Amino acid sequence: MSAEAAAVASKWVAYTDGACAPTNPGPAGWGAVVIAPDGKTETDHFGFIGLGTNQIAELTAAIEGLQRVPRGASVELVSDSQYVLKGISEWRAGWERKGFRNSKGEPVANLALWKQLFAEADARRVTVRWVRGHTGDRCNEKADALANKALALKTRSAS
Repeated sequence: MSAEAAAVASKWVAYTDGACAPTNPGPAGWGAVVIAPDGKTETDHFGFIGLGTNQIAELTAAIEGLQRVPRGASVELVSDSQYVLKGISEWRAGWERKGFRNSKGEPVANLALWKQLFAEADARRVTVRWVRGHTGDRCNEKADALANKALALKTRSAS
C-alpha cells in the first residue's frame, strides 16, 4: 500500500477554532491543528480573515482544517463551536430540505461558507466531536492560540 493510500485509510484529527476580537463583529481569524493518522505528526495553520463575525471565523477554521486533510480520508473534526458541529451533523438535512432556510423560514446565515464546508466534508469521511473551550484540551487551546495569532499578525501561515 502506498503512503498516500495508507494516510487516506487511517483517521486524521482536525482541531479548529475561530476568533473575533476585540469586538464581534470585528477583526476575525482562524486556527487549525491537524494531526496525521500516525498520531505524532501535527501541523499548525492559521489565517487572518479581515472583518467578520465569530461564526464566520469558526466556519472558516473548519473549512481550512478539512482542506488540510486528504480527500477521501476519515477525519474527526473537533471544535468548541456547537454552531459548526450541529450545522454539519444536525441542521444540514433540514436546511437542504427547506431550500437553505432555517427553522424561522429565513435564509441560512453565512450560506456560502456553509456550502463550502459541506463540500469539504463531503469529500472526506467526517465525524464531529465537541470540546468545551478554554478547559485545558491541549489541541483546542492551541487552535485558539493560532486564531489569536492570526489576529495579532494580521496574516496567515505558509501552508
